[in-house]
Amino acid sequence: MLHNVSKEDEYLFHGKRKRLVEQLKLKGIKSDKVLAAIEKIPRHLFFDASTGRPALLDHAYSDKALPIGAGQTISQPYTVAFQTEQLSIIPGEKVLEIGTGCGYQTAVLLEMGAKVYSIERQRELFDLTKLFLPSIGYRSAKLIYGDGYKGLPQFAPFDKIIVTAAAPYIPNDLLVQLKVGGNIIIPLGEGEVQEMVWLKKSSASTFDRKVLGNFKFVPLLQHKAGK
Repeated sequence: MLHNVSKEDEYLFHGKRKRLVEQLKLKGIKSDKVLAAIEKIPRHLFFDASTGRPALLDHAYSDKALPIGAGQTISQPYTVAFQTEQLSIIPGEKVLEIGTGCGYQTAVLLEMGAKVYSIERQRELFDLTKLFLPSIGYRSAKLIYGDGYKGLPQFAPFDKIIVTAAAPYIPNDLLVQLKVGGNIIIPLGEGEVQEMVWLKKSSASTFDRKVLGNFKFVPLLQHKAGK
């Protein structure tokens, strides 16, 4: 994956990304591919593009979520790394992402070798991200302005599905669009803290389920927002 980023980025930010990766290792992230993606991707540019102002250096590579506009956030790096690691992506797999946001998680999925289909319901974020991702070298993701609860039946079935906002339940359309043998990871709950749930589709109508801990996400809302 080639990035159209400046030498200044490498000098100023690469060391900060390496330190972030060390933090993620201490928190339990083990996948070398996931850690390599986090170390490579210029997270500060995603924040800059979405807010229209440069990120504070101390914040861009801290392990925390940051606001990006439209009431959304760029996810905490640990959460991005955790969800990606749990999907165990094999290069070439079709992955459906629900909640494109600023595209940071999308970029991580692309670095893993996935064929990414990503839905964003906020028109403001969709318009920004569809221009921003190609500008830094991520051109292969298929970005769709739409309702994440409905998934993308026209591109189904998917090998993996990742949901990046908290849902009150798992939308049935997503379960239908997942391949038998495929995995979905989704935060569930309507309170301040949600459970991260992992499912494997073991047959057309049965699923193996694991709860992987508590996380905090913005809510997954239905229908498109904006014009």
